Amino acid sequence: MCSSASIPPQLCPPEALQQLYYDPDMAQKNVAQEWLTQAQASPQAWHFCWALLSPDKVPEIQFFGASTLHTKISRHWTDLPAEQHESLRSQLIAQVGHFSCGPKMVLTRLCVALASLILHTLLDSWTTAVPDLLRAFQGGEGSAEVDIRYQALLEVLVVLPEELQTRKLSAERRAQLQSALTREWSSLCPLLRQILRREEAAGPVKERVLRCLVSWLALDVDLGESEGLLQDSFTLLREPELFDTAVETIVSTISQHDSQRFADSLLKMLPQVLALQEQLTKAVQDRDMETSHGICRIAVALGETHCRALLEQVDHWQGFQALVNMILSCTGMPGHYPVDETSSSLTLTFWYTLQDDIMSLDTEKQTLYLQVYRPLYFQLVEVLLHKARFPSDPDFALWSADDKEQFRIYRVDISDTLMYVYELLGPELLRNLYDKLGVMLTDKTHPSSWQDIEALLFGFQSIAETVDISYSDVIPGLLGLIPLITADSIHLAETIMLTIGSLAEWLADHPLMLPGVLRLVLQTLSNADLSVATVSTLKRICRECRHSLRPHANDILTALQEVLVKQIHKSTQSMWLMQALGYLLSSLPDEEVLGKLLSLLSPHIQQLERLANEMPSPASKLSTVHILGLLSSLFSTLDLNAQGEGQEDVRAARSQPRTNPVSHNTTHRISKDLTQQIKSESAACAVFEKSLKTLIRDFAPLVSQLCELIGQLFSAYPQACALDLTGQLVHVFACEKEHFPPITALLELVTSITMSMFQHGARDHPDVADSFMQLHTQVLKRKADVYLSEGLDVKVVFYCGILSFKFPETPTVKATCSLFTELISHCEDVPAVREVLQEDGLLLLQTLLEAVSGQSCSLLELLSEVFFSMSRHCPSLLSLQLRDALQPPGFPSALLTPEQKEHFCQQILR
Repeated sequence: MCSSASIPPQLCPPEALQQLYYDPDMAQKNVAQEWLTQAQASPQAWHFCWALLSPDKVPEIQFFGASTLHTKISRHWTDLPAEQHESLRSQLIAQVGHFSCGPKMVLTRLCVALASLILHTLLDSWTTAVPDLLRAFQGGEGSAEVDIRYQALLEVLVVLPEELQTRKLSAERRAQLQSALTREWSSLCPLLRQILRREEAAGPVKERVLRCLVSWLALDVDLGESEGLLQDSFTLLREPELFDTAVETIVSTISQHDSQRFADSLLKMLPQVLALQEQLTKAVQDRDMETSHGICRIAVALGETHCRALLEQVDHWQGFQALVNMILSCTGMPGHYPVDETSSSLTLTFWYTLQDDIMSLDTEKQTLYLQVYRPLYFQLVEVLLHKARFPSDPDFALWSADDKEQFRIYRVDISDTLMYVYELLGPELLRNLYDKLGVMLTDKTHPSSWQDIEALLFGFQSIAETVDISYSDVIPGLLGLIPLITADSIHLAETIMLTIGSLAEWLADHPLMLPGVLRLVLQTLSNADLSVATVSTLKRICRECRHSLRPHANDILTALQEVLVKQIHKSTQSMWLMQALGYLLSSLPDEEVLGKLLSLLSPHIQQLERLANEMPSPASKLSTVHILGLLSSLFSTLDLNAQGEGQEDVRAARSQPRTNPVSHNTTHRISKDLTQQIKSESAACAVFEKSLKTLIRDFAPLVSQLCELIGQLFSAYPQACALDLTGQLVHVFACEKEHFPPITALLELVTSITMSMFQHGARDHPDVADSFMQLHTQVLKRKADVYLSEGLDVKVVFYCGILSFKFPETPTVKATCSLFTELISHCEDVPAVREVLQEDGLLLLQTLLEAVSGQSCSLLELLSEVFFSMSRHCPSLLSLQLRDALQPPGFPSALLTPEQKEHFCQQILR
């Protein structure tokens, strides 16, 4: 073997494997790896693989021999003469029998090779493959030898369906093979049950039987024929060493997507699942989480996968109700998730499924099941709220950070479930929660824990967060009860705040309730531990109730100023406070706004001025970014032109803009400070962008100064945000003749700087290229005559666009397509565009063709828009240059023939 002409003489397989596994030199390992790959593909591999399997070889070499055999059968089957097929089959079966005692990795690889051989021959030369295997591996003397032979047989049977799933086959052949194997299942089941029921059978043998069932289920075998095996699998749940495998087998069987068509089998399975209740109860008592988790998985799999099918069996509704109660017991598993139990979370999706399936039934069945399950869903709410309870503070302090995060996510899932259940139970659910909360807070003889109170409020908040409860008559009572709660826990206090926040829209329609609520929120605003909940609640109230806040404006502003000056809250929450401030000020009269706002902003503006005069440092930059972020957040919600209640009022206000001295004055001072020292372009641009969107045309006096500042910012640090802000200026002031000269000068500057970036390599700045394309698309749409001036060279834009087509980032290519589609449409009214297309239209076409051949399908439509724009606006240019663009041999692909290119041209030009 080693001297074969097609294998390098300096190595043979054992030596190469020795070198691959044990040589410390990586270069030698790579040489060995490459040689072994070539050796496996050589014709000689059909012969030397058997030598590598000899008993005197180490397992690693034997494994390579088995892998080589599989490679030859699966990839080079046609190289083997047909007359050698039967000999190969006999040798392979003998080797599987020989390695039935191990090593396991060699046995499995040989079984995969045998499975591959069966798939090659099952439809023609070896149609009796499965029965032949059953005969070949049965028999033997003594229990141990029988088990060994069965293990080999079962390993082949396990990997056979798996090999079919992984093989590359045509849909027709795959279907034929699957059908052929499925027909063998009826003869396999009795043997598998016989093996499983042998008292002397070893655990590994029974485990392989279960794995075999799971593997063949993937072939869509008849569930009715598998009933006996499934019944035996339930029996094995009593054997601890086989419990996990039995659970996986049962869950896999139950979860087959189309097993609903075997309704009789499902009904037979139902008592078997219900019979597990005793084992489940004992596991819970013994705190055996693994067993309780496994049984819970089985119950949920049956209920969730076949809920509709079992509901349709109305005559058996009591059995299904027992299963639902069993799943409810799993939902209410004792202990706290995820520390004491991990099963309850598995059940939550089932309650969605049951509710949806009940509501989708016909009226008669729906009425029946609602009578049965509405009380159970009220019970479910109690269970869920109990599961959402926090543990005691000492216990919770011992939880790991990961456990706390899992518990938080678990509560979110419970919250979503409660929201969904409300659709079934309606206002009665809120009344139920309210009554229980009232009893807890007023019954002094039976004091309640803060955990119980928090859980009920959590239920209210979960529902009010996403469901319209404006018609509920219990909300006033709830808001009346909240002040009675002693928030002696941070978790309870946080839930109180979030509950109030969830009722912000209701408060907007009931402003008489605002004073008490605001008093509670503002009192809590200085508590840093409740930062997220309190600040988000105040922001929601200011947004939803802003038209009712004027009497309370001074109190809110005083509280805001105090916490902002003391820097109680983190940066993100401070931004939220500024947004709340913007909403509040937007609802006040102009004469009140300036004084109130400047008293709040003056310390920040003064600090910004100090920072502008300091030497740059990381600390000063961080402070600058923070202040600019605060101002940006304020401008994002401050809109003095939108104080009217209705949309018509807003439109009328914006058609006759009111003076906005606040943003104007503040923006002017920021612009002045940043002109002195440029520190953070992106943060500064965010401020001006929000301010521009707020002021609209009131921004006009600052246009010249802002253009100068953007130019300085972009010259120092070319970033996409400056181009985006320039685009905003173009959008707002494109038709303002007196304001456009500074914008034109800014366009010329940023275009020149961007061109330099492209000349020196813009590949590291795809965002800049993207924004540059979008900017000039905006200019072409709003003010195309700007390209009539000599200062703005459209050729620069054209060539930057050509380079941008080659960027791999999809957004950049999309923006470039939009630019050229718009640019070409102006070839008649902008001479510079016509000139560059006449000079370099061929370059554009070649670039487009290259992009078409290399881009994904998602971009082809946009690229075709560019072609369409050319055919519409300059058809003569396209007809003259398209064939020239395709002329070079092998362009844009070596696979294209001249005939295909000509056909493409005809289709485009048509």
